[in-house]
Amino acid sequence: MNVHLIDGTYELFRQHFGMVAKHGSPGPNDAAIGVVASTLQLVQKGATHVGVASDHTIESFRNDLYEGYKTGEGMDPVLLAQIPVMEDLLEAAGFTTWRMVQWEADDALGAAAAVAAADPRVEQVRIVTPDKDLGQCVVGTRVVQYDRRKDEVVDEAAVTEKFGVPPSSIADYLALVGDAADGYPGLPGWGAKSAAAVLRRYGTIEAVPTAAADWDVPGLRGADKLARTLAEQHDLALLFKQVATVALDVPVGTVDQWRWQGPTAAFRAVAEGIGAPQLADRAERLARKTNNPAG
Repeated sequence: MNVHLIDGTYELFRQHFGMVAKHGSPGPNDAAIGVVASTLQLVQKGATHVGVASDHTIESFRNDLYEGYKTGEGMDPVLLAQIPVMEDLLEAAGFTTWRMVQWEADDALGAAAAVAAADPRVEQVRIVTPDKDLGQCVVGTRVVQYDRRKDEVVDEAAVTEKFGVPPSSIADYLALVGDAADGYPGLPGWGAKSAAAVLRRYGTIEAVPTAAADWDVPGLRGADKLARTLAEQHDLALLFKQVATVALDVPVGTVDQWRWQGPTAAFRAVAEGIGAPQLADRAERLARKTNNPAG
């Protein structure tokens, strides 16, 4: 079996801005409806075990670690209002849905990927998001990312090619270069090339020698300044690494609990209540086909 783990927050954004580009002004629940429709489409294409994680609140434990970490401030209220609508729809449609409050969607996806990877019945785990943070969870060709927009599978070799470091160094890489989307700046002077070069040699921030004279990174420009910055802001770099690291202690259940068995009895009323009865029709047809493939 394959396991599909979906970043519901990203999908909500993807649906919303895709509709804006096509239609200018989508309806108040159209993005949430689109997420459920696209999740049903995955099942139609063969997905059997599906989990969807969402940022029920934008803030998480990381906001307590670093004051500048991202919040919901400035987020489109149309999108914010659709997060619980999407979650209610997904649950009523029968999909395992992780509503993250203390943690983030990324944490649930990473934890679920670890659970699935430990199950010998699972052939491949697909984390359905292009988010670079999840690159740290990729393992060979067994745990991969899947970008639905590009129809692209990103395995360990692809992560290494893109960032210049393997998945095991992605959190360190992000700590050094920063992540504007998540609200932490990285260290001054450290860019993608310098971070990749140093981490290819040493693997982690903790393993990098304090003095540039002790570095063995041929061809690296500005090593003295980079080493001085890292030494002076070492604690901050480790804080950013902690912020960038996906937490794997999220309770997500077991692979068997993620099997889609059709919509709940409440789904039709929920779908009709937001003006999307077609979702209920589609889910019921798909459930009949899935539970009785010969019928």
